[in-house]
Amino acid sequence: MHNTRQIFVGVAITAIGLIALVGSIFDIDLGRFLCPTVLILAGVWLLVRPSTARPGTAFTTKLLGDVRRRGEWRVAEEDITLGVGDIRLDMTQADIPTGETRIHASGFVNGITLIVPTGVGVMVSSMAFLTEARVFDQKHSRFFAISQFASEDYETAERKIHLDLSYFVADVKVKRAPMEVD
Repeated sequence: MHNTRQIFVGVAITAIGLIALVGSIFDIDLGRFLCPTVLILAGVWLLVRPSTARPGTAFTTKLLGDVRRRGEWRVAEEDITLGVGDIRLDMTQADIPTGETRIHASGFVNGITLIVPTGVGVMVSSMAFLTEARVFDQKHSRFFAISQFASEDYETAERKIHLDLSYFVADVKVKRAPMEVD
């Protein structure tokens, strides 16, 4: 899946570069065609996207705003598309199923915060122009790269969350919930 996205992004960047080059060489304003073309492609992508997801995947789409989940809720496979905003998933009291649960989030500029209880393994895969990530105690900054960060217990954990991100700019924070004192 990462190779497919990497190829798509590479083709998109190459196409934008070629459009800019042709516009410069022939002194043509191709910019007026770029915005409608991007909107058409985004619309087609939103229509085709559900057919490419795993069965049972929930979809959340917002142009502006936030996605927040906390308290008691059921964690499930999900695809979140958020143009500009924040995603905050507090899984401290959530029902996290056994096995790997994949949450795909995509958009333009987002802050993503994931809070998980002890014993839950976390993997973050990010493809972004700029990724700023703090995964537990590790801080990472990546520029135009595919990044992958995993908790030390990811392979052995009974319950796993795989956060798969596709953004222009992503600010990612993954934290462990504080231990409850009896």
